[in-house]
Amino acid sequence: MELRTLRYFIAVAEELHFGRAANRLHMSQPPLSRAIKQLEADIGALLFARSPTGVTLTSVGTVLLDEARALLDHADRVRVRVGAAAGVATITVGILGDGTDPGVTRLAAAYRRNHPAIDIRIRDTDLTDPTCGLRAGLVDIALTRAPFHETALTVRTLRTDPVGAVLRADDPLARRNRLLLAELSDRRWFQFPQGTDPIWQAYWNGGKPREGPVVRAVQECLQAVLWNGTIGLAPLGHDLPAELAVVPLIDMAPSRAVAVWNEGDTNPLIRSFVQIATAAYRH
Repeated sequence: MELRTLRYFIAVAEELHFGRAANRLHMSQPPLSRAIKQLEADIGALLFARSPTGVTLTSVGTVLLDEARALLDHADRVRVRVGAAAGVATITVGILGDGTDPGVTRLAAAYRRNHPAIDIRIRDTDLTDPTCGLRAGLVDIALTRAPFHETALTVRTLRTDPVGAVLRADDPLARRNRLLLAELSDRRWFQFPQGTDPIWQAYWNGGKPREGPVVRAVQECLQAVLWNGTIGLAPLGHDLPAELAVVPLIDMAPSRAVAVWNEGDTNPLIRSFVQIATAAYRH
């Protein structure tokens, strides 16, 4: 019984829907279903009662849910204690898309000063998973942007940034001082791949369905604007190529830069990381 499979099981148990659990884990549904079926075969009992509208936990599944949560909590504590005993404590940080945010730079310097013996591993991720692999157990903590599906996660807001429309510099709208979302309704917008967190997708599409090219990374977004005249959104204050411009959107909710980690994770390195990040992003 692998810890990864137990993480999959917990996701399905909390979502009570394989499709939503797959989205949460940033994976496709077929391998998730196969993993759960193999887990049921290993245990020798059904964990879920399946129906066209979703799933419900069986009595065996309810017992396993409590035990799986406890086991994963224990595994996290073991990892930290063993790492500390070996003198090689590590923390894996997921960073979404663009690591040039000055808050990240200040945080890196401050964390190294406070924890010079900690091995910090960075996982740079694309825009299709706003939790940077957190749900799949690939990182301990993520520096990312809300909103996204927050079930079983703890989210700390580090800073809020106004958002603007990214346009070609020669676009007539680029000469404006501000824009409304309605003024962009007839334009093509970039999209994220199927299976991307719907809350995340809706925010970066200005709250309504759009048409446009599919992108996965910050540079793909910028190139979609440059080559296709696609509309993109971005937090204000980020450097852009001279060929592009960003115009503030006055009716767009601000973008929240956040630190996010798994709910109930008691890793002391995470607590310290969040404290240092909160101070670093205030400057």
